[in-house]
Parts: sequence; C-alpha cells; structure tokens
Amino acid sequence: MPEFLTVLPPDEALAKLFEYLSAQPQPELIPAADSLNRVTFEAVRAPGPLPAFPRSTMDGYAVRARDTFGASQSLPAYLTIVGEVPMGRAPALDLQPAQAALIHTGGMIPAGADAVVQIELTQQTRDDEIEVLKAVAPGENILRVGDDLSEGETILPAGHWIRPQDLGGLSALGVTRLRVGRRPRVALLATGDEIVPPDSEAGPGQVRDVNSFAASGQIERAGGIPIRYGIAPDNFKQLKRAAESALAECDALVLSAGSSVSARDMTAEVIAQLGKPGVIVHGVAVKPGKPSILAVANGKPVFGLPGNPVSAMVIADLFVATTVYRLQGCAAPPAHRSVRAKITHNLPSQAGRVDYTPARLVAREGEQWAEPIFGKSNQIFTLVFADGMIITPRDSNGLSAGEVVEVRLF
Repeated sequence: MPEFLTVLPPDEALAKLFEYLSAQPQPELIPAADSLNRVTFEAVRAPGPLPAFPRSTMDGYAVRARDTFGASQSLPAYLTIVGEVPMGRAPALDLQPAQAALIHTGGMIPAGADAVVQIELTQQTRDDEIEVLKAVAPGENILRVGDDLSEGETILPAGHWIRPQDLGGLSALGVTRLRVGRRPRVALLATGDEIVPPDSEAGPGQVRDVNSFAASGQIERAGGIPIRYGIAPDNFKQLKRAAESALAECDALVLSAGSSVSARDMTAEVIAQLGKPGVIVHGVAVKPGKPSILAVANGKPVFGLPGNPVSAMVIADLFVATTVYRLQGCAAPPAHRSVRAKITHNLPSQAGRVDYTPARLVAREGEQWAEPIFGKSNQIFTLVFADGMIITPRDSNGLSAGEVVEVRLF
C-alpha cells in the first residue's frame, strides 16, 4: 500500500485511479422525456431529416423569386394572391408565374414557390393583389428539407451528458426512447464513535453526520444513486464488515472520516482488504482535503473522504462525482460553471498544491468581487454561506487583493 502523504496533484491522482477502473457502463432503455442529466449509452442518429418539409421562417407571401427580381419601392412587382397556406397541413396550391400565397411562420412552402417575401416588404393594392417592394433571392426566408439535420446524422454521441436542449432536439425528431448508462449505486458509510445521525440529540463530544448527506447531494447531482449505510464505529472488524456489505450491494463505496494519520484511523487498512489492487492514492495535493484515499476493490471504486465537511465536499466534487459520471459512460463530465471576479483579500498559498477557498460574490461600483469566507475545514456553513470556491492554481504562491480570480460556482 502506498505510504501516506506521497501526495499527487488532483489530475494525476484521478488519472491513476482510472488506470485501474475498467468498469463498463450498463445500458437501460428509458423514455427520452426522463433522460435529463443522463448519459447516452450509444450514439443517437436522426431517424429522418429536419425539417421534414420546406417551411417559412417569416410571415409574408410565398413567391417565385424570379417574379420579384428588380422590384423596388419606386418600381414594385405586382403579384396575384391565389390563397393562404394553412397551418399544420400541406397546401393545395401550385404557384404559377406572377402568383403569391399568404404564409405564416412555420407554414409549408407550396409547390412552385422558392422564396418568401416578408409581409413588411409588401403592400396590398386589391383583395387579390400585392405589390412587392424589394426583390428576394431563391431560398430566402425558407428552411429547406434537412437544413437543420440530415437523415442518419449523429445528433448525440455515445457518452453524452443530456441537457435540456437535447430533450427538445429528441422531441423534434420523434425520438421517444433511448438507451442510457445505468445510474450507479454509491454506498456511503460514515465512521467514528463521535458521529450520530441528524435526528439524534448530539451529546457532549458528539457531532451529527454531515458528510453522508452533503456527499449524497453531490452524487445525485452527478447522476448516481446514493445509498446511506449509516455510521460504523471505530472498530476495525465492524467497519470492515460494514464496508464489505455496502460494497457488495453497490457499484462504489464512499467512506467518510478516518483517512488522516492517526493510530485510531483505520480506513486505509480496511480499504486495502476490500479487494485488489486496493489503495492507489493516499494523499492529494489540495487544500483542504489532503488526507484522501482513492482505491479500487475488484473493479469497484472506493473513496476515503476526510472527516471535515469542507474537505470532504472538495474531494467528493473532484473525485467521487467525476467517477460517477464515468461509471455512466460519460466521455467528459459537464464543465463547472465559473465566473471571474476581483478578490477582496490576499490569499496566501503554497506552490505545488491547489487551494479551494469558499467565497461569496458581491457587487461593488459595477464590478464583481469575490469575498473569501475564512474558516476551518470542519465548518460546513462556510460553504452554506458561499456562492462558490476561489481556486488558487498549483503553480501559485498565493493571490493578491484586487487580482482577478476564478470562482467555481456551486
């Protein structure tokens, strides 16, 4: 087992974990309407062209473009109105020379027409006649068949995280079911004699379980199914038995607390006995969250989170959530939303590690500022009161007040 504090940068630690994690996503067929935030198991292709018929992009008149050539306000083209294109039906019209048909946005272009002249560029001179004040080119104000998509074109690749606009695209094509990666079941097991459930009265020396519930939210947001297995005492045999049982029933395991250097902390030893290859990384070059464990037990990922809530959430975001996406077959997890802001205070750091500092965003004289929320990593409300995290890069010795920084939003 690697020695503790042989720390690795976060990206290298994650890459090392994934070297040993060969789990392939399992597919399931679900209604497309329920696929938001799921991951496509296979490429989705257009079953037909879109649009499936030529349609107008403007309110106006369907015309033959050649009949408008040379038209201007001083010398308009005169066209005979031969009808109106019905919405939602194919028009029973076939435009002949010098004819026009009233059409609305989205209406089907009638036979014989190859352009639409905007209604603002026409004047009605008689009940059955308009004058066109500006020429239009063939194809103007028209969507042709397949302009949006061709039949058979890939619309969503395999491993794609499905967004709201993707639901709209699937609906437009009539795709009502698709195969996605099965949501992984992630076991959460808190450890420590001092930890009690949230519905318990915390006695002297006791604290309520925070990490199981915060990490559950992170896992669920990433598409996983969090399953809380309660609290294991500081007893090696009991902790090992609880961890083995939880991992056997789930696709991954998250142990909270017990990863720092201490005679009482036994998480790493328990994880090492859950399966091969065992502990892969013990120590990550981040603050907070340095004493973290990444492991694989017989093909299943196992994580040892620090006990302090802020540390645990940073590590769960960096490693647990990213792994949950991977277990669903996600080729690239969705990028974190972030903003640029000026920092209000100096933030010292140490080169060689990445620092995460809770911060709230404030507006000052028309500019956006990031105000660090200073506190210990065991203070969950430094995160509750924050809008995001200021990231101090690994190669930095700190950030100066007034400097523009990246704030990763929650």
